[in-house]
Amino acid sequence: MATEKDMSKEGEGEAYPMKGGDGPYSYSKNSSYQGELRNAAKELVSEAIVDHLDIVKFSPSTTIRVADLGCSVGPNTFFAVQNILEAIELKYYQSQALNSQIPEFQVFFNDHVSNDFNTLFLSLPVDRRYHAAGVPGSFYSNLFPSHSLHVAHISTAIHWLSRVPKEVLDRSSPAWNKGRITYLSASDEVIEAYAAQCADDMARFLQARAQEIAEGGLLIIIHAVRPNGIPHSQVNLNIVQDLLGSCLVDMAKKGIVREEQVDTFNLPIYYISPQEMETAIERNGCFSIERMERVHPLTYSGSTEMAPQCLTSKASAFTIRSAVEGVIKAHFGEEILDQLFDSLSKKLEDEVSMSEFAEKTVNFCAVLKRKPIN
Repeated sequence: MATEKDMSKEGEGEAYPMKGGDGPYSYSKNSSYQGELRNAAKELVSEAIVDHLDIVKFSPSTTIRVADLGCSVGPNTFFAVQNILEAIELKYYQSQALNSQIPEFQVFFNDHVSNDFNTLFLSLPVDRRYHAAGVPGSFYSNLFPSHSLHVAHISTAIHWLSRVPKEVLDRSSPAWNKGRITYLSASDEVIEAYAAQCADDMARFLQARAQEIAEGGLLIIIHAVRPNGIPHSQVNLNIVQDLLGSCLVDMAKKGIVREEQVDTFNLPIYYISPQEMETAIERNGCFSIERMERVHPLTYSGSTEMAPQCLTSKASAFTIRSAVEGVIKAHFGEEILDQLFDSLSKKLEDEVSMSEFAEKTVNFCAVLKRKPIN
């Protein structure tokens, strides 16, 4: 997702893109954790494509079309695409019925209209073996012609809601979330509003993909989750975002921002549980669940401990800034950004064990297959 908050509507909702460019706070420079997660899921994704992509249903002359949804900028999207294409090639090599004929590939890089597509395409691999195209728009809406995609992939993006639930911004609602920017430690009404918004968004996401993915094609979702049965207050990512909210409250007490600004600001982020995801898939009815497994980010050494550069409080603050700077800047202005994230870095250092944070953050990879189309 890209550079600044786009206030225009895309489908139904607003854009909350990542920070573009290649500067010190850019997503491309501060997304190593997301890259480690993609690496952790690489083998699972490859196996799922070889085992479940139903290429016999595709015409021998078909150009294979792959989409990376919420691609943002930086190398992670290219690594994910390369892994997918290599697995598809292996699938064709193993298929005697198709005479091992490898088709052409077309890859679509999707994100909001304000994504930094210029930086993205300037960094396209020179040795790529696919035709590349950008597709601007929200992944909660239809983006492609009917049944035109063979593999759709989305990683570390589905936790972004299409919008903040309206109820949490309504002073007359029981769900008004005064003094907080997340649903952590909020009332049941706030949590229910976020869960309902997520359910609605997932329904629209799955319906759009059901219309776009060809029969026998795959939808791959890599995402952070709230483990089944675990309270939202125990989800590490929620705790870190709540610390960011406490930094804003501190700034309001000092008069740097207005209290009303904090009261009317909420992050459009919700971490879905595997059970909630399964319920959404079952309600949609167009996909079968082929794989749904936990994945552990790996390091250069192959252990399940994160690389040291991913674990410092400063690096974590930079990563969070690259993700939420746009939406914060749109609401509070640019002037507070350095002080806000310096404060967050200090709080992370004092209150959070980053190695424990990485260990306890739970991520899943779901591989869904498009059922026969009536």
